[in-house]
Amino acid sequence: MLRWLQKTGHKPIPLMGGGTTKIGDPSGKDESRQLITTEIINENINGIQKVFEKYLSFGDNSNDAKIINNAEWLDKLNYIEFLRDIGKHFTINRMISMESVKLRLDREQPLTFLEFNYMLLQAYDFMELNNRYDVSLQMGGSDQWGNIVNGIDLTRRLNKKSVFGLTTPLLTKADGSKMGKSANGAIWLNSDKLSPYEFWQFWRNTLDADVGKFLKLFTELPVSECDRLGSLEGQNINEAKIILANEVTKMCHGEEAAISSEKTAHKVFTEDSSDENLPTLEILNTEIIDGISFTQALVRTGLVSSGKEAKRIIAGGGARLNDQVINDAGFMLYAADLQKTPKISASKKKHALIKVI
Repeated sequence: MLRWLQKTGHKPIPLMGGGTTKIGDPSGKDESRQLITTEIINENINGIQKVFEKYLSFGDNSNDAKIINNAEWLDKLNYIEFLRDIGKHFTINRMISMESVKLRLDREQPLTFLEFNYMLLQAYDFMELNNRYDVSLQMGGSDQWGNIVNGIDLTRRLNKKSVFGLTTPLLTKADGSKMGKSANGAIWLNSDKLSPYEFWQFWRNTLDADVGKFLKLFTELPVSECDRLGSLEGQNINEAKIILANEVTKMCHGEEAAISSEKTAHKVFTEDSSDENLPTLEILNTEIIDGISFTQALVRTGLVSSGKEAKRIIAGGGARLNDQVINDAGFMLYAADLQKTPKISASKKKHALIKVI
């Protein structure tokens, strides 16, 4: 959405929570978050900034994006002044009626005073963004609605200005599962956490019923083309899935990564061979003196999330080594098996390489 707003002349300001992350947002959580250090917070912010740089234009033009860290003002807050000037505009009655707070209290789960303060700080963020950068619209997930409304109200009271909020619903797939999750975890936008090939494969494996919707949400293809591709059926829908995977991967990782990922998939699935662009598990020579179990290899490559899942796939005949079925959960891999960087598979669509270093 920020990308589309920028394309139509607006100036996006992604807000980093360098200040609020030190507290933790209780929204959508049923337990207190673990506090993290300033060093880790800054490291996370740097990673998030790199993601935004893939989708937004940064620079000195009037509508170029600008990343702001709320530590800019929150780290300098005087607590007594904050309570006097900001706290007086919030009633406990309203605060405990907020869904994020009410959920915890109804379940008799702990909610720290630290987290209880979060909604005041997020409201204060909106007011400061309006003061410093003339921000008039705050966007967020639907779980942030209450916090955004608090910010609108506070800005109206103190700045005497009208500002607005826009929230988006949680994205789900046609089968009801959450968007952005795979069988093995989150679909990261950072290549150091998820390879471009695995990212491409996630989109290639989209459910038929979701293709048209995802083309409209995650690509910049004309709506008419999205409708055409989304209406394809049978084997023809695979054309649309490849286009979806290529377009989304190109936007996130670049055109070269999209082309390379498609070639890798074609080589693996059509030519029945392996490719160097597959996710690769590097194993030290010293680790294979006594061998490594096939079950452990499946887990360590990330093809499965647990040993239990690995054993289930092996029992079902879905596990392979260089396309040869492995049906023994106790099967061991030794140095001789790993000499030529073998391909290990957890299904027809999930593959990785093992390389001894």
